[in-house]
Amino acid sequence: MWSSALDWEETHVYDHRKLGRELDLFDTDPLIGAGLPYWLPGGAIVRHSLEEYIRTVERQAGYQHVYSPVLGKRELYEISGHWSHYSDDMYPPMDIGGEQVVLRPSLCPHHAVMYRSRSHSYRELPLRMAELGAMYRSELSGVLGGLTRVRGIQLNDAHIFCTLDQVADEATNALALIGDAYRAMGTSAARYRLSLPGASGKYVAAQDMWQRASKVLSEVLDRSGVAYEAVEGEAAFYGPKIDIQVADHAGRESTLSTVQVDFYQPEQFDLHYIGADGSKHRPVMVHRSIIGSIERAVAHLVEHHGGAFPAWLSPVQVAVLPISEAEEPAARRLRDRCLGVGLRAHLIGAESGSLAARVRETRLVPYHFILGPTETANGAVALRLRDGRRLPAQPIDNAVTHIRALVEGHNTRLWTD
Repeated sequence: MWSSALDWEETHVYDHRKLGRELDLFDTDPLIGAGLPYWLPGGAIVRHSLEEYIRTVERQAGYQHVYSPVLGKRELYEISGHWSHYSDDMYPPMDIGGEQVVLRPSLCPHHAVMYRSRSHSYRELPLRMAELGAMYRSELSGVLGGLTRVRGIQLNDAHIFCTLDQVADEATNALALIGDAYRAMGTSAARYRLSLPGASGKYVAAQDMWQRASKVLSEVLDRSGVAYEAVEGEAAFYGPKIDIQVADHAGRESTLSTVQVDFYQPEQFDLHYIGADGSKHRPVMVHRSIIGSIERAVAHLVEHHGGAFPAWLSPVQVAVLPISEAEEPAARRLRDRCLGVGLRAHLIGAESGSLAARVRETRLVPYHFILGPTETANGAVALRLRDGRRLPAQPIDNAVTHIRALVEGHNTRLWTD
């Protein structure tokens, strides 16, 4: 899996596309199509780990997960405003059974319809609806690149339906989730941007809505204590947003996470809840994405860490290295012990080369369990960390338990005392 690690640092540290191929994470093929990457086993593990992390923190924060179709009738996007303001980025409609259906460019219209399908009381709000869902953008060939700009996107998306009084708290809480996720991924924001409408006609004409939403988001940023700048022309067509920017090694920025306040779509879909007064009231939609698209998040992490991911994201977490063939039965038992508690372990036997060569071969793996005659006889393991540290031999159960706790806690440190 890590066969190209020897020259990885020198040649490809700035390019996730080359690293992705070198490390067997993902690739593309002209037969499948431009902008449509496929995920190899190592990349699938990274992706799955991110998805499970997101689902877990969302559940803990009171989100309810849903699934919605990747297709929708053209009428759905006419109501949402996508057809009139975003159709250049959408795929052409398909005629099916006398209806025109479209690959969705966004999940929010589906979630608005799902909210509308049931009656809601003010006591249910805020209602937090989350989905890791696919959407499709008709990107031009010239702008496609690796995982950063693709035509099929797996988006970590959520929509919070709430009262006006709840909007600021919900947006603030979303920013906190984003901050927690960045710390767990071992990265940080380059800057925060308040994205406002520009002078073009691509935005819905509802000046009062824009002013109210922009005011709320600026107050949220001020409350959160983060430095930010307001930039015109970067808003969504239906409302302003907070964009969390990340940067690559060359200083190029891209948007990874967003928080948006939307007064427009609740009106378009005639959403309402029953208030304490027994009357109908209009909810507000807060759109938020903790890590944005899985594709862009992985691209950023590959380049940021050079393939040396935090242990909880690493495709292989433990390399089990017996010194000789005599230790291989014990090494297999140790590997199976790791697998049994949920650690991703790989056994590399003595037939693969010297111990030093095998350590170099697996240099991106966070933990090396080394078994010699003494360790095997004592039920212990010699432990080397990816950063070069060598720890004293210790009982196998101690090492496995300690690493498992670090991984399950999404800790970016390789070891804690």
